[in-house]
Amino acid sequence: MADQSAKAEEFVQKAEKKLSGWGIFGSKHDDAADLFEKAANCFKLAKNWDRAGSVYIKIADCRLKLDSKHEAASSYVDAANCYKKISIQDAAESLNQAVNLFLEIGRLNMAARYCKELGELYEQEQDLEKAIVYFERAADLFQSEEVTTSANQCNQKVAQFAAQLEQYPKAIGILEVNARQCINNNLLKYSVKGILLNAGICQLCKGDVVAVTNALERYEELDPTFSGTREYKLLSNLAEALDEGDVVKFTDAVQEYDSMTRLDSWKTTLLLRVKNTIKLKEEEEDDLT
Repeated sequence: MADQSAKAEEFVQKAEKKLSGWGIFGSKHDDAADLFEKAANCFKLAKNWDRAGSVYIKIADCRLKLDSKHEAASSYVDAANCYKKISIQDAAESLNQAVNLFLEIGRLNMAARYCKELGELYEQEQDLEKAIVYFERAADLFQSEEVTTSANQCNQKVAQFAAQLEQYPKAIGILEVNARQCINNNLLKYSVKGILLNAGICQLCKGDVVAVTNALERYEELDPTFSGTREYKLLSNLAEALDEGDVVKFTDAVQEYDSMTRLDSWKTTLLLRVKNTIKLKEEEEDDLT
């Protein structure tokens, strides 16, 4: 490994010498980029991710001098892949540079792909606000390229994080639009009841029983089969329990559904918030009596 690092440093020195020396403008940047490429590969073999990342950024600079924006963007992606192993912040900065270049040259699909990757990086870091920003950008770009499935996946992430951050109206809006899109698509119809369940849980989190009831009526109009599903029954029972302030009824409805279809951690977290709201109301009422 030390041998590979030493080799890499030699290539870097040769590349720097090319750049600082005389020579035809284009060819010296081309030659330097090739030498830097060899250096980056050696650094990767030595698992020296920091140096490999910094060398890929030098390659991107050379490519930009040659006005090869697509190649420069690809080098920033290579840098990000190295930085991911040691520094999410540096990886995000490199990916951002790549996104901006792909946008400049009209490669919207590539820009969307790396915006989505940025969202995933911030999701790993539990920085949900930043994750939302990049998943929203990715969704818009995918939509402009008519890659609807990818746009929907990104929007679902935005809804998921918005609900976790208690931005329920935003989450509900996205989920309802998504359900309306899926109902007209024979391949995606089957997913509508799950999307409406998620939207309904967000409605419950707002604590407004009238809004939940109105939403359930809207969901029946959207999908006439919804009222016959276990998802509808669950939401209806939970709305009743919320209205009556009945924790036991609420818990029983959740457990009955969960025994047939496991609730994921996102749903469980949100339903726990609703349950705690009912508990607090019960305690307040007990204090008053």
